[in-house]
Amino acid sequence: MKTSIATVSISGELPEKLEAIARAGFDGVEIFENDFLAFDGSPRDVGRMVRDFGLEITLFQPFRDFEGMPEPYRKRTFDRAERKFDIMQELGTDLVLVCSNVSPVALGGIDRAAEDFRELGERAAKRGLRVGYEALAWGRHINDHRDAWEIVRRADHSSIGLILDSFHSLARKIDIGSIRSIPKDKIFIVQLADAPLIDMDLLYWSRHFRNMPGEGDLPVADFVAAIAETGYDGYFSLEIFNDQFRGGSAKAIAADGHRSLIYLGDQVRRKPNAAALSVTTMPDRAGVEGIAFIEFSVSETDARELVAMLHSLGFRRTAIHRTKKVSVYQQGEIRILINLETVGFAGAAYAVHGASAYAMALHVDDAAAALTRAVSLGAEHFAQPVRPGELEIPAIRGVGGGLIYLIDRKGELGRLWEIDFQPAEDDHVPRSAHLQTVDHVAQTVAYEEMLTWLLFYTSIFEARKSPMVDIIDPAGVVRSQVIDNDQGTLRITLNGAENRRTLAGHFLAEKFGSGIQHIALRTADIFATAEALRANGFNALPISPNYYGDVEARFGLDPELTERLKAENILYDRDEFGEYFQLYSGTFAEGFFFEIVERRDYRGYGAANAIFRIAALKKQIRPEGMPAR
Repeated sequence: MKTSIATVSISGELPEKLEAIARAGFDGVEIFENDFLAFDGSPRDVGRMVRDFGLEITLFQPFRDFEGMPEPYRKRTFDRAERKFDIMQELGTDLVLVCSNVSPVALGGIDRAAEDFRELGERAAKRGLRVGYEALAWGRHINDHRDAWEIVRRADHSSIGLILDSFHSLARKIDIGSIRSIPKDKIFIVQLADAPLIDMDLLYWSRHFRNMPGEGDLPVADFVAAIAETGYDGYFSLEIFNDQFRGGSAKAIAADGHRSLIYLGDQVRRKPNAAALSVTTMPDRAGVEGIAFIEFSVSETDARELVAMLHSLGFRRTAIHRTKKVSVYQQGEIRILINLETVGFAGAAYAVHGASAYAMALHVDDAAAALTRAVSLGAEHFAQPVRPGELEIPAIRGVGGGLIYLIDRKGELGRLWEIDFQPAEDDHVPRSAHLQTVDHVAQTVAYEEMLTWLLFYTSIFEARKSPMVDIIDPAGVVRSQVIDNDQGTLRITLNGAENRRTLAGHFLAEKFGSGIQHIALRTADIFATAEALRANGFNALPISPNYYGDVEARFGLDPELTERLKAENILYDRDEFGEYFQLYSGTFAEGFFFEIVERRDYRGYGAANAIFRIAALKKQIRPEGMPAR
């Protein structure tokens, strides 16, 4: 699968874009005309620079408003075409994109357009060039790839072919089965883009909301599978118009783009009766059985505060690392690790972010296969020296540069707690709070990073993404999406902050980057848990008493239940499947907190309660400008 991306897809000046594209692993690049025009060098300079980066110029674009023009406009279009051909020859590329006409003076008619393309083909052929025709979804007369193909077919010229673009076809819900009958040698290049499903003007939707395949809601994999059935073996190129990408990191967006194409090829390869497509072969997406542990990097002072909070939650120290200053606190299947090391990655994480949950471990079906897949998709493999007798746990870099360890139940990894740790007593033995498993992990990220991490998780792990939800903070809006699996053994909420006045934004500013902001722990009986927490001296987050009168009226709750909720500071929600109970701790280390939940067949995350929880938590946050303790 030969990969390409249009320069318009990422931010920066042309040299910066080309460097990012080459680093990401693309084979080729489309030169968007505006990027060329804004560059001071000659076309030959651009061509040389592209080749110096080890890339091929796959396409020069766009050539607008060509076919069906009346005189004197028609003559002018051919003059413009000759100028484009001059530039192409100096650049060192043989293919130009002509998009369907949107000019109000354009004349309709398949035969008229075909005649124009036949003449253009003759001119291109004299220079050894090719012309690809693309149907814009908002084209004045041609807005369907089937009509564009009919024009190309009637033009009947070897230098005239079709350019297929997933957005233009899928946005109009055109039958992709029609692609299968197009001869492969008449498909000159394939452009790909995804998009969220939004009901809006097609042009505005295309110009502002396209994203990488796998980040949106369009059936791009089905589109590519139909193309593969033709035998097409040319470039698959990303053409992404997105305001967020235009302001983002060129390096990060290019890496996302390359990952999206590799993942897309893998998806197509796995379709039943899939046609041959030369793609990277990798293991299946990793199944996740649960969260094996979450690890904090802390100082001695932070450790005392965190241990006190864990004791109040009913956790006991059960083990210590044989050679490192790492302790394990456990309850049910939940393990929280406290790392006091000042060297290695944990020490570096503390130096940059302060006290934080810098790592989590996922129980996967096959750790080695999961690591292979992750690296194939561009994830950064993490390893650091281990001492003799210790396990080297497979790991990758995740959100905010933190770690995701990959653990399975096979071989030595299945004996991690026996090999690397030894049993330890706890000086303080709290009452069990009946906490069973990690329900979900909430990661706070900058809003512009959300698509990156959605693609990261869903391409590596057997998981899906939910629709975006707005979380209301008294100081703004936080965008939230969930990554989960059918079994409920993997639940990660990604909360995208757009301003630092929100609770999520404050966390990002204080921690100098993205990371885990809270961990939700599951119980089967929230009231029994609340009773045990009280006995342990747990400080529940105080919820405004005004909340409970509203929730009683809203859901028609029995007043006795409302009083129990109010007495324990428990929040309540309900969906069409069941009920949800939430209880929160106060904050630790400038914004981290624990959540205790009981699910009674409920499938959401209590989004309606977020504003009340956030308002209560913000009362415990250090005010802006105040020194840290």
